[in-house]
Amino acid sequence: MMLVRQTHLLWWAALVHRVSGLVLAIFLPIHFLVLGLAIEGDVVLDQALIWSERLPVKFAEIGLVFLLVVHLAGGLRVLVLEALAWHDWQKTLAGAAIGFSALIALLFGLRVF
Repeated sequence: MMLVRQTHLLWWAALVHRVSGLVLAIFLPIHFLVLGLAIEGDVVLDQALIWSERLPVKFAEIGLVFLLVVHLAGGLRVLVLEALAWHDWQKTLAGAAIGFSALIALLFGLRVF
């Protein structure tokens, strides 16, 4: 049995998948809270939307999109691991998933600004 070092790419991919899931789970109630402000009236929701136009919030949105795509790619990676036979090229897919996630977040960031 071969022990996997903590510097192994797939170990990092699994860690990023779990951390991104936790961050998304923390974000979701906050998202619902802001959406719930619409029930309280236009003024309250408009204040929250004005706050969301701040630069740090925009960067947080880009990070959130990155985490969302990373989590999606990590979930697809797990499905591939469970459904298909293992091949060495699958390690490359983990690195490609990070690059793809960064590209999507960058494109989103260009759209936001």
